[in-house]
Amino acid sequence: MPEMIRKLALSALTALALTAGGAQAAGEGDTHIIDYAFPFEGPFGAYDRNQLQRGLQVYTEICAACHGLKHVAFRTLSDQGGPALPEDQVRAYAANFEVYDAEIEDFRPAAVTDHFPRSGLDNAPDLSLMAKSRAGFHGPYGLGINQLLHGMGGAEYIASILTTYTGEEREEAGTVLYGNEAFPGGYISMAPPLYDEAVTFADGSPNDAVSLAKDVSAFLMWTAEPKMMARKQVGLTAIVFLTVLSVLLYMTNKKLWMGVKREAKSRANAQ
Repeated sequence: MPEMIRKLALSALTALALTAGGAQAAGEGDTHIIDYAFPFEGPFGAYDRNQLQRGLQVYTEICAACHGLKHVAFRTLSDQGGPALPEDQVRAYAANFEVYDAEIEDFRPAAVTDHFPRSGLDNAPDLSLMAKSRAGFHGPYGLGINQLLHGMGGAEYIASILTTYTGEEREEAGTVLYGNEAFPGGYISMAPPLYDEAVTFADGSPNDAVSLAKDVSAFLMWTAEPKMMARKQVGLTAIVFLTVLSVLLYMTNKKLWMGVKREAKSRANAQ
């Protein structure tokens, strides 16, 4: 029996090693994700409204031609904790898009109650949930250990994709692929979309390629997690409440058993 257990343990360890090695070979170990700093990271972090507004501008001028945000309603652009645009600006912004209306069987200007259009190209993924579905930090063998320290890293993943083009190109099956250090496999079909001064901000904010990438990544993080700040507030409130409750329970327990312990101690001394 001990020999059988030993063989089973060795077999399990071997299978685990092969699986881990296969996961790493599949692309986990050959990507380079840059750990950019974002203001919403950490338990006390919050979205920067100005950054989200800049990210919305980058998305509109650069990304919207191909990528959609089908899960995001225009009205949410005025939400506090998000871009917080004035309602009249949201109405004017929505009117720049066209949506298909089944009632009139034709396209019409979008209203604030409508959602952003879907992606304009079949091979262009929708960006609504991109920052939530793409983990940037995995740890050894893709086990997710680094996520305990760095978080999921979805925004870092997007920003790294936008800033780590190598300049190399190759063609496969009639499709041009572009070298990218952050994309699994090292090549991506999307041409470099950002460059310095690709977008000009009215407030004079930095518009180098890295700054633009961080701004649009922060905006896409908000589209994926619009209620992140509310969840953090609820979590912190729960922790404070449980801490106070634990202290009260400890003090109550101590007071309730104080007489019993004193009497037991007196009996022990008397004996």
